[in-house]
Amino acid sequence: MNLILIATLTGAIGIIFIVYLAAKVMKEDPGNETMVEISEAIHTGAMAFLKREYKAIAIFVVVLTVVLFFGINWQTSVAYLVGAVCSLSAGYLGMKIATRANTRTAHGATKSFNHALEIAFSGGAVMGMYVVSIGLFALSLLYFIFYQSFGLGLATSLIAGFSMGASSVALFARVGGGIYTKAADVGADLVGKVEAGIPEDDPRNPAVIADLVGDNVGDVAGMGADLYESYVGAIIAGIVIAVATLPTPAAKVKGVVFCLLLAAIGIVASIIGTFFVRTGKNMNPQKSLRNGTIASATLFIIAALLLSTLWYGSINPFWAILFGLISGLVMGYVAEYFTSGKQVVKIAESAQTGPATVIIAGIATGMKSTVLPLVVIGITILVSYHFVGMFGVALAALGMLSIAGMTVSVDAYGPIADNAGGIAEMSHLGPEIRKITDSLDAAGNTTAAIAKGFAIGSAALTALALFSAYTQVAGMTVIDIMQPRVIAGLFVGGVIPFLFTTQTMQAVGRAAFLVVGEVRRQFKEIKGLMENQAKADYARCVDITTQAALKEMIAPGLAAVLIPLLVGIAFGPEALAGLLAGVLITGVPMAIFLANAGGAWDNAKKYIEEGHFGGKKSPEHAATVIGDTVGDPFKDTAGPAINILIKLITVVSLVFAPLIIFLNQYVAAFISRFIG
Repeated sequence: MNLILIATLTGAIGIIFIVYLAAKVMKEDPGNETMVEISEAIHTGAMAFLKREYKAIAIFVVVLTVVLFFGINWQTSVAYLVGAVCSLSAGYLGMKIATRANTRTAHGATKSFNHALEIAFSGGAVMGMYVVSIGLFALSLLYFIFYQSFGLGLATSLIAGFSMGASSVALFARVGGGIYTKAADVGADLVGKVEAGIPEDDPRNPAVIADLVGDNVGDVAGMGADLYESYVGAIIAGIVIAVATLPTPAAKVKGVVFCLLLAAIGIVASIIGTFFVRTGKNMNPQKSLRNGTIASATLFIIAALLLSTLWYGSINPFWAILFGLISGLVMGYVAEYFTSGKQVVKIAESAQTGPATVIIAGIATGMKSTVLPLVVIGITILVSYHFVGMFGVALAALGMLSIAGMTVSVDAYGPIADNAGGIAEMSHLGPEIRKITDSLDAAGNTTAAIAKGFAIGSAALTALALFSAYTQVAGMTVIDIMQPRVIAGLFVGGVIPFLFTTQTMQAVGRAAFLVVGEVRRQFKEIKGLMENQAKADYARCVDITTQAALKEMIAPGLAAVLIPLLVGIAFGPEALAGLLAGVLITGVPMAIFLANAGGAWDNAKKYIEEGHFGGKKSPEHAATVIGDTVGDPFKDTAGPAINILIKLITVVSLVFAPLIIFLNQYVAAFISRFIG
């Protein structure tokens, strides 16, 4: 078990690499005074939102820590608290650097395309590498301490609290950040682009700073928390299943250490992969970023094969890992296919007959994009189970997220490039600079879709592994789907992703309504604003969006924790098992559909803005802007949050299973005595 400390050391090395990346970004020239002023406004707004959001999340975390302390045990509450704090720190650090890298990327574009890409990617890599490094460092160290103090079995049950802490914070961060960013984006686009006919990121638009702030709070802090919880959830699922299913104490320990070593070599592969992100002549940024992902994946595959052979004397575990990684790449590149190229051109072409056909085409594209990923997940489950049993399914999830350091880096690069374009526009750097930042931004939309594919696919496999652990804790060797309680649970669970999507989409709509009203008011009441003779009140839009997002994130976050507890206590562990299965089966395709439809609409709009089908200010452009505003909450609020929902509901059920069973006995006795 001392080998666990190798994982801890690897996490520490990753943190040192982050310091190098942050210093590299900060030494770059931030540009002229106007650029610095705009960047400072974005930074101030983003950090102010994060401070207020973290205060709200802190209340929830403290309450749940107390509940775990008295309802389960103090060790689980400590694990929960550490997991939550590490998640919060990832969002804070990632956003702090991202909001400094944006203006440096814009200024880098004045020197060369490659220089701008290097700065934006380095800024994103701070978040990417911190997510995996702090996750592995804290998780492995805490598990080692628990193991030394309480032994293998208890340490494993306690560490599930760490995953619950990561998931609960991630859900609030994703939902709150997603509501903020999309409310601001929708408000800025509908009034600025469609009604006023001014360019994106025009300084006359009162919502422009809120929009740029939103890129960071949603796509950096929220996304970082999302992938952090996916990553640690996959590791913990592997540990829990190893201890629950492997036959002997020695095999259990071997399985636990194997999972942590796999995560460690994934970090090393991701660090090396960052050095492959370079552009040559005539190479687009998307291909350059893909090279980094492929390099990381190749290195990890080689190292995983060696580790499997040396550790087990067999390559059977390697097949599960390999299929997990391949299925992640397939899901990522299916997302890329449906959010770029011919699929996007088809949606843009449909704009010639108005916004209705744009929306129809986008919905159809998103639905079609769910087919192959679900088939691939099914094949991966069968193959991984064949070679290593349920432990193989957990290893497949770990393999899928093994290079999360790289995939998050590539994803976090996107909002930095987007911000850089806004700063270039507002600073009047010229069309040639905006062309570079737009190219970087378009690649960022597609890479974000790829990262979402990894997160959603891992959610399916991780939740399945944790679901298996729940059934063992609850004492269920078989789940009879013909049992009325299980059937009822399946139907209730199946509808939860729809309810959750409704809550988050309506929240964006209500918040956007307030922003649209404020932008219209300023255009109407501030004399000379459209003529560039007066300055918009950016702070007012930032404040409105912040208040709306914080208010609207509470209900979805609480529902994800309370629903499994209430169902389990009221109707028993069998009904809760049905609920978990129902959430998993409908949640995964729903998340894929929302993410890919939204990404396709966004890139269809950008395709027209490049000059196709009438270009900017044409009726076709207005139609795709409307499609994009529908897709914004699809891809950046509801879709990403569902994959967290799937894992959070499962891990809450696992952690609280003993309490649920205990309280359900009293409920059953009460019903039997008074109701009959």
